[in-house]
Amino acid sequence: MESCRPKQLKQRSQNSGQWTWELTFKQILYVIPPLSSVDPINPNKPVIVEACLSPIYILELFTIPQASKKGVLPIISVSRVGSKMALSPARPVAFFCSMILLLLVNVDAGGIAVYWGQNGNEGTLAETCATGNYDFVNIAFLPTFGNGQTPMINLAGHCDPYSNGCTGLSSDIKSCQAKGIKVMLSIGGGAGSYYLTSAEDARQVAIYLWNNFLGGTSSSRPLGDAVLDGIDFDIEGGTNQHWDDLARYLSGYSNRGKKVYLTAAPQCPFPDAWVGGALKTGLFDFVWVQFYNNPPCQYASGSIGNLEDAWKQWTTDIPATKIFLGLPAAPTAAGSGFIPVADLTSTVLPAIKGSAKYGGVMLWSKYYDDQTGYSSSIKNNV
Repeated sequence: MESCRPKQLKQRSQNSGQWTWELTFKQILYVIPPLSSVDPINPNKPVIVEACLSPIYILELFTIPQASKKGVLPIISVSRVGSKMALSPARPVAFFCSMILLLLVNVDAGGIAVYWGQNGNEGTLAETCATGNYDFVNIAFLPTFGNGQTPMINLAGHCDPYSNGCTGLSSDIKSCQAKGIKVMLSIGGGAGSYYLTSAEDARQVAIYLWNNFLGGTSSSRPLGDAVLDGIDFDIEGGTNQHWDDLARYLSGYSNRGKKVYLTAAPQCPFPDAWVGGALKTGLFDFVWVQFYNNPPCQYASGSIGNLEDAWKQWTTDIPATKIFLGLPAAPTAAGSGFIPVADLTSTVLPAIKGSAKYGGVMLWSKYYDDQTGYSSSIKNNV
């Protein structure tokens, strides 16, 4: 694999003409943009572009005062000096080491995904994102689609889609995205009328989703003009056919500009009975596996073996970017599988965070999280 070399990236502002350097850390390549060309939404985050091996560089690190949120990386200035490592006299070794430690902690940090939409008492979508606890919010659900049915969203007590009452969510969605939170539409759910009868049926559903929730256009967008970040497959019924086709059609829309993220919430018994085939396509970015309501592969008090074995199989056999540990946010949120905070932070997370595919924790749901404060209790450990 060839070495990383400095290169001039595509300019992101008219005043940006500086060279941008590359840094490989733990085999992940970070591109550090010039200060005049950072992303206005996430101004402190480098862009991960590829993995490679690099020569040794001098690292001159300096922090940004506003870079206080967990997961934000410091700005790094990189200079190459052949095959030797040297430190600028102005930067003490102790400071250098402390910044490397900070980088390590932030690179390993996971995120929290949450489902919102199935209880009118869980607060608004904007309030959900304003907590600062979540990196992903799945709007739940679109439970009716496929087989020629007219698709219909169901957001319980939040709004009435039959009277176009959910279009006001557009401003909330944009507010969440401005904070760097990805907002997905979750299709399926535990109850509903959904299944795909053919590849053509899958194509028609993909067209509907693109035009009504993603980057397409429609005169009747249920959530207004906001463009969601992607589609979450929470398929728990119907048939196991053609979900791979739907994933391929949706993924194809990424070629039209904004990336369409694909996520899924399979059950922890492997392979998943509904979307197991679709997950093999390698098109899914994030997979939050439901490690609850499934005793053979979930955590039991004092026993992590079943969960750990299932986790290893999911992270080994599914070609997704990141795998998340899906959990109920309260004992009453599921029939079984709730993990007390102390057990999660002291036993479960340390056992799974070593995986390169570890992405964080998914919670069902915002309403139950409000009852227990679960996300607030675990976020510093995720």
